[in-house]
Amino acid sequence: MKIIIAGAGEVGFHLAKLLSYESQEITLIDTNKESLIYAENHLDIKVIKGDATSISILKDARVNDADLLIAVTSSEATNLALCVLAKQLGAGRTIARISNTEFLKYKDEIGFDALGIDELISPESLAAAEIELLLNQTAFSDTYSFDDGALTMVALTLSKNTTFIGKTVKQAAETFSEIHFVPIAIQRTGTQFTIIPRGDTEFKENDNVVFITAETGADELCRLTGKTNTEIRNIMILGGSKIGFKTARDLGLSYPNVKLIEKDKDKAFDLADQLPKVLVINGDGRNFDLLEEESLTDMDAFIAVTGNSETNIMSCLVAKSKGVSKTIALVENMDYFELSHSIGIDTLINKKLLAANTIFRYIRKGEVVAMTKLNNMNAELLEFNVKPTSKICNKLIKNIDFPRSAIIGGIVRDGEGIIALGDFQIREADKVVVCCMPKAIKQVEKLFL
Repeated sequence: MKIIIAGAGEVGFHLAKLLSYESQEITLIDTNKESLIYAENHLDIKVIKGDATSISILKDARVNDADLLIAVTSSEATNLALCVLAKQLGAGRTIARISNTEFLKYKDEIGFDALGIDELISPESLAAAEIELLLNQTAFSDTYSFDDGALTMVALTLSKNTTFIGKTVKQAAETFSEIHFVPIAIQRTGTQFTIIPRGDTEFKENDNVVFITAETGADELCRLTGKTNTEIRNIMILGGSKIGFKTARDLGLSYPNVKLIEKDKDKAFDLADQLPKVLVINGDGRNFDLLEEESLTDMDAFIAVTGNSETNIMSCLVAKSKGVSKTIALVENMDYFELSHSIGIDTLINKKLLAANTIFRYIRKGEVVAMTKLNNMNAELLEFNVKPTSKICNKLIKNIDFPRSAIIGGIVRDGEGIIALGDFQIREADKVVVCCMPKAIKQVEKLFL
């Protein structure tokens, strides 16, 4: 697949890095020579220096042969214009990164696809949506929703209070036969290896386990693991960034007490005018006396989304030490993800990874309708549409030649989430959620073509 990425900033470079691992043909365009030299030296890709909206530059990049163009420069106007130009010059699909979330709200009304823009991506909106989802499932460190919650992916670390510690997956399923969840990936404590569980896989204390749950599965999982979904009422947000603003605005509509701390005085006053349901405080969130004065100990959730990863991590650690039950930190450094569980922060989020997850489904074969990479694990979670031509159609799950490094997590049929076992027959129009390791992706994709 030939892919052109315009913009070698943090999102563009990260996308190029992930896509280059997939042996895709990548061309990266940017005006910054140093960024391109760094990318060329570290990745197996082609780079072109120049303005991506230049028609001659696009022709040099062979845009007419491109299957996908991704515009992720720092300029929203550039990204939109570039997609329009690329489509006119013959690009297959186009994706534009935007910052104005109104474009998402009125996407259908405006008809961006008619202009040549197939998809709009806002990393800030994705991060804000992720935060809101995490607050709805406070017992879990990671979560992802399929089909408006018909199926939900949740991740947690098994404590010694978990009732199925020491049991195999098969034994646990026999003991708790009425449960509505299934494990799809496990990472043993102290290792970086991802295990796709089978019937003889044993659950161990401190395992980081990813589950797929149907509607009631999350509550059952909490009961069996000793976790509690804390009711969230009081929320403190550190940082009035784009993510902080959108998070505060959205949460202010659903939660009774939301506080936003912003150190820039003028920005704090502007935010106060735009957020009537949120208490905006002008102050430095690194000042722990200020946090205590603003009743940090009474907060149910603390969300740090400043532009500094270290500030976000340290402030979340302070909040955790003061008894705040749910802490979420925005980080830019991907290496920090490996530290989240060991240092005590509930969840780390990264807007580059969220944007990449959304874009990745456009390079997958088969009818992929949703996709996410599992944090800290070498696995992907994909949702496929079953077509009448799919090899998986009208077959029992137990009769499908499924690779051992992949597993079916659940089925969405007519809007209802189902945890499906071996005797379940897959039908046309079903949506199938699959967890698979990279080596199995091509084999799984072929089942849904």
